[in-house]
Amino acid sequence: MIRLLIGTAVLVLPTAAMAQDKRDETEIWIPARLVPPEEIVVTGSGMLQAPESDRVQSSAILLDLDPGLGTRIENRLRDEAGIVQFRRSDGRSAHPTSQGVTLRGLGGNASSRALVTLDGVPQADPFGGWVAWSAYDAIRLGGISITRGGGSGADGPGALAGTIGLYSEMTDGVTASAAYGSRDSFDASASAGTELGSGQVAIDGRYGRGDGFVPVAKGQRGAVDRAAPYEQGGIGVRLRFDAGDNSRIEASVRGFADRRDRGTDFTKSKVDGLDASLRVVHDPAGATQWLALTYIQLRDFESGFASVAAGRNSVSPALFQRVPATGLGARFELRPAIGNANPLRVGADWRRTTGRTEEDFFFTNGVPGRHRIAGGSSDTVGAFAEWTSGDPDDGLLWTLSGRVDRWWLGAGYRLERNIAGPLITDLDFAARQGWEGSGRAGLRWTSNGFSLRAAGYRGWRLPTLNELYRPFRVGAEVTTANEALKPERLWGGEIGADWSGGATKLSATLFANHLTNAIANVTLAPNLNQRQNLDAIDSKGIELAAEQRVGPVTLRATYAYTDARVDASGAAATLDGRRPAQIAKHGGSVSLRSNGDGPLGGFATLRYVGKQNEDDLGLLELGDALTFDAGLSWRLAKAISIEARGENIFDELVPAAISSTGIVERATPRTLWIGARLNF
Repeated sequence: MIRLLIGTAVLVLPTAAMAQDKRDETEIWIPARLVPPEEIVVTGSGMLQAPESDRVQSSAILLDLDPGLGTRIENRLRDEAGIVQFRRSDGRSAHPTSQGVTLRGLGGNASSRALVTLDGVPQADPFGGWVAWSAYDAIRLGGISITRGGGSGADGPGALAGTIGLYSEMTDGVTASAAYGSRDSFDASASAGTELGSGQVAIDGRYGRGDGFVPVAKGQRGAVDRAAPYEQGGIGVRLRFDAGDNSRIEASVRGFADRRDRGTDFTKSKVDGLDASLRVVHDPAGATQWLALTYIQLRDFESGFASVAAGRNSVSPALFQRVPATGLGARFELRPAIGNANPLRVGADWRRTTGRTEEDFFFTNGVPGRHRIAGGSSDTVGAFAEWTSGDPDDGLLWTLSGRVDRWWLGAGYRLERNIAGPLITDLDFAARQGWEGSGRAGLRWTSNGFSLRAAGYRGWRLPTLNELYRPFRVGAEVTTANEALKPERLWGGEIGADWSGGATKLSATLFANHLTNAIANVTLAPNLNQRQNLDAIDSKGIELAAEQRVGPVTLRATYAYTDARVDASGAAATLDGRRPAQIAKHGGSVSLRSNGDGPLGGFATLRYVGKQNEDDLGLLELGDALTFDAGLSWRLAKAISIEARGENIFDELVPAAISSTGIVERATPRTLWIGARLNF
């Protein structure tokens, strides 16, 4: 924390000498909500106007999503303290299955406990619940909204820790960029959009590759360790057509491919994805509004796992997995006109996931001796209603919502056999079903730019097919699945205060959460773990945010203190009172970003993450880290600019994982980029 405070002073002092510029404060209506120009969230996202109900909870809006060439959405989210991904490494070097996201200390495994959506479509992997962050770098995003805390049932189940909404933007014209970086890295992106009859069409694409870095920290490497290359790309097409007064039809198709390596032989991974959605939106101002949406997700994941000998002088294959999965869903929302407003939201949604894991293991001389297949399906059907009333800008705003869900887990199965021999295991797991409820009550009082708010909520999450059926291995450590896992349930509440005065914004929130049946990887014996339901995780803390516009720059700082503890008994009793794995007590960031229209621009960001446990028993500790990113841009002409950017400029060792033998895996070291951007 001392290092973060010193770094903050370094960023803050230069802004003190800058005079505040005068900006047009005229409000502009956009599909997200009525906000000043500096808070434009989304254009072209195919959504109804966002309700005011989320303002009763801690929330943030991110707009400056592209501060430099080669940037990644997942790293931009790390600027908001309290948003935690299971691993500190990003999508160029982390294993794809370790990229779940959560907030407020509700950690413990790699499945997301925060609901991530793209234009209202859930984005968690249908099988595993992790998030393919590299896929969004190929999408032109107009903004990200972050709502902390659960209970927002209108977006669907799964929002235990909060909701992260990504909103796309329809391109008008052509933009393109290309950058070259450290370790022979290359990154290129392009977006093009134009009118097409009575509508619009937009195409976005991105491609990136690099030789990568050696994941194992210096001093611990052996003959088997090498750089971990990556290659990733994606392309998407979006169409929008008018369908009468205040109505439109929107269609989207996008695909992505992700290839990674973990820095030794036999550890390559592959993720291919194809998503499509179709929606009809009717949103006349002051009249009844509605939205109908349907979508499909196709995923194909493959990964190899290796066993490295002591001394790291030899490596052999340990496991190969292929996981095909499909997600289907539909949603309908109605907002009837009451007076000249739409205070009521009612609707229903459905989501189905199917998938299986196909595994080869027990290798001898590179040849697998055993094969296993396991999988199943899940369905969730829910209905929701929400009423929001009052004045969000001056006076009392209150909201009350409720949701009821019926869930099914289809009959699961696990079959294991010797490849050249008899059947070993042939198990069928009975289908299960149940009901769950969720909801939120909150209020917000505002006067002269100062607001007080409070909210209480309940949420729930169904175990993923991955947690139920897929075992995995990291080095010598094996984690087995558990087909008997129960749904997680959360009760939580928060109180907070916000102040906005001209160019200054301040926010503080106190929260407390109680997550029962929390799913975690529990140690059963040395190198043997199993996914189990803990009695609970209790998490409480404080979140702070401050923002100041000074002249042509904006200074923003965030900090989160999280005190999370496990409540456990029975086979997991040794975890009682311990901190959940992968959850730091302290986290913060300070960013300085240009917001003017001059020829020069740039950003500088300090990120701090505190110490955290690697394992459930707290025997392995990941040290804290302070990183510094910065970039500069120079517009040579109206349509041409050149840029330079650095990640982890001081080359801080950021421990991302540590094995039971003490081998430390690091996140991205110093990486420098230079490139050009075209707009016309």
